[in-house]
Amino acid sequence: MPRFEPFRALRYAAADRLATLTSPPYDVLSPSDIEAYAASDPHNVVHVDDPRVVHADAPDPYAESARLLREWVADGTLVHDAEPTLTIHRMRFTDSAGAVRETVGVLGGLEVVDAGAGGVLPHERTTPKDSSDRLDLTRATKANLSPVWGLSLASGLTDALSAPADEVGRVTLDRVEHVLERVTDPERLAAVEALIGSDDVLIADGHHRYGVARAYRDEVGTAAATLTLTYVQELTPDQLSIAAIHRLYEGLSLEDVRATLARSFDLSPAPELPPEALLRAMFRRGALVLVGPDGAEWLDPREGAFDGIRALDGAWLEHAFEGSGAQVRYQHGVEEVAAAVRDGRATAAVLIRPTSVAEIMRTAREGVLMPPKSTFFTPKLPTGFVIRDLTV
Repeated sequence: MPRFEPFRALRYAAADRLATLTSPPYDVLSPSDIEAYAASDPHNVVHVDDPRVVHADAPDPYAESARLLREWVADGTLVHDAEPTLTIHRMRFTDSAGAVRETVGVLGGLEVVDAGAGGVLPHERTTPKDSSDRLDLTRATKANLSPVWGLSLASGLTDALSAPADEVGRVTLDRVEHVLERVTDPERLAAVEALIGSDDVLIADGHHRYGVARAYRDEVGTAAATLTLTYVQELTPDQLSIAAIHRLYEGLSLEDVRATLARSFDLSPAPELPPEALLRAMFRRGALVLVGPDGAEWLDPREGAFDGIRALDGAWLEHAFEGSGAQVRYQHGVEEVAAAVRDGRATAAVLIRPTSVAEIMRTAREGVLMPPKSTFFTPKLPTGFVIRDLTV
């Protein structure tokens, strides 16, 4: 089972300015987004976390990020906790179904294990992605800047985090209220460490970040590099908000897309509904939806078409398009999907349903990987609440 340990967290001293000092994670930001966050405050975390954009003109963008990070520590912009701590992170938000949700997890150092060693498990296959940027940034800054998101299979973590600790930050970002609490009590620290270390942790988001941590550990061989900054939350339905990541298709004509899908699905006209109503209708019907430039169609699975295929919409579509030559991209948000098809950025799209917590749990326990982009966990974790300095 994986180790999960406290560390001397590096935090912004101006906790009342977290709205202008933090940012969404680097992998959901466009270059223009990064520039806007950089312009919002000279100490916004993107100045360190996104060197290829913010320091594009510097001889060595990564060295400039490292210089800034150490400068901010030296001048008191960032301050280390006096002792090793864990950080409880509470979120309150309204989900896509209109329900108010409150979730809780904890930020600490999660053990970096070898692929296939167990303890820390992937939950879906990953798409090819350039990881050299994150590895170069880690080498230069000697810090974990963005957390991996892990799901603990151990029962009881939510209860263990329910009591309040020392509040060190509170901010509302994109309609999500975040509350940060520092845990210093030795007994509570030990209890949380033991609980998370009693069962597997499933990676919900940050597979590539975890892979970079593994490469960095192997490269430097230090004790600090055997752990990586991770937010761990209990894998239970009331603690997770999961959205779908829909599929955009190119490389085939619309007629060929329809013909390919018709081998596995019955196609029929779908009504024009608001996004939330359409997703609810998909669940009731047990169907997917094909989106074309001129409207939408139900995709009702044909009897026997997916015998032997796991009951996941992403797996069904992989099976349906196998050998077709179609090129697939991924997009969250029904309105964004419709716009991509309408504007000609995709030939067609297929809307899928969010993966259930029960299916995620079953997949984890069986050690099976889902197709890429099977889940979209929300809200995304901001960068800058806690930094893990690998030099202390």
